[in-house]
Amino acid sequence: MFEIEDVGVFLGLDVGKNAHHGHGLTPAGKKVFDKSLPNSEPRPRAVFDKLRDKFGTVLVIVDQPALTGALPLTVARGAGCQVAYLPGLAMRRIADLCPGEAKIDAKDAAVIADAARTMPHTLRSLEPTDEITAELTVPVGFDQDLAAEATRTSNRIRGLLTQSHPSLERALDPRLDHQAVT
Repeated sequence: MFEIEDVGVFLGLDVGKNAHHGHGLTPAGKKVFDKSLPNSEPRPRAVFDKLRDKFGTVLVIVDQPALTGALPLTVARGAGCQVAYLPGLAMRRIADLCPGEAKIDAKDAAVIADAARTMPHTLRSLEPTDEITAELTVPVGFDQDLAAEATRTSNRIRGLLTQSHPSLERALDPRLDHQAVT
């Protein structure tokens, strides 16, 4: 379950290709923000900073964390906001319970914000966990080991050439790391 005790504003974002619609609610349900935001960094960052300065902790919730939702989530993290994801199926079921037939960005953003405020158990964290971090350190460590081994091999070849045939080492020096020379 997602912890919401210290959240000052729940900012639901219905993300889109060209623009996102944001809807901000206080824990009491008062609307404090309801506008369209461009799919760029400066304007959303200014909104996140303004809400954070006025209300404290801001929780930014999206219904699509990948692709179109990646930029606003990255900007929100950079602005010091918490981030969460409302899965699409939960989002649609909750939206079906709300009055109004039309699917519009403003309605979806309001549904996202209100669901986060009233049903935090529907949210999923988007923070990298220790388990994910541990899984990623294995390939990164392997890659670093391979790079160190390639550098060591290149330096060893260069050292042997310098000892045995210095003029050949000078001639090959710019291409010494090429696979054919190795």
